[in-house]
Amino acid sequence: CIPNMLVMTPSDEDETQKLLSTAYQHKGPSAVRYPRGKGPGKEIEPGLNPVEIGKAVIRRRGKSVAILAFGSMLAPAMEAADKLDATVVDMRFVKPLDEETIGNMVTEHQLIVTIEENSVKGGAGSAVNEFLLASNYQIPVLSLGLPDDFLEQGKVPDMLAKIGLDSDGIATAIRKKLKDCKIQSEAV
Repeated sequence: CIPNMLVMTPSDEDETQKLLSTAYQHKGPSAVRYPRGKGPGKEIEPGLNPVEIGKAVIRRRGKSVAILAFGSMLAPAMEAADKLDATVVDMRFVKPLDEETIGNMVTEHQLIVTIEENSVKGGAGSAVNEFLLASNYQIPVLSLGLPDDFLEQGKVPDMLAKIGLDSDGIATAIRKKLKDCKIQSEAV
């Protein structure tokens, strides 16, 4: 809640370098949020190239469902989206949010899904929900992330699978939400 604070969530090694460059050039406080473990192995482009602050990137176009992926959840979100024919947005920033892209996703889809490797309570999904409420958007939202519990330690992929944050768990949760909301989707 610090004014002018940047909170960034890189999805891979290349994005980490770009967002660190962005943070360095920002005239104010910044944080780069990344989980423990290793990245997906993306090759890093040469140079210290910053990105546009607060700008998300659409990584996949689909129908009915828009997945707003924060940070390391991009890879499993992409796999789940392939199973569901969903749109995936690499949000990159928790603060500031790309409100324009979120608004576009709301008008083009029937369900918004936020996913992050962070607590659901008070996390990026909460920020998206606050924006949707303040903007009077009326759309079902599914927020996926870490539960408000202590998690048993282990290998990161195993831990994420146990709490439903792998591609199968994400796809299952989205299918359930679509069914609960009676949203028509070809992938249900």
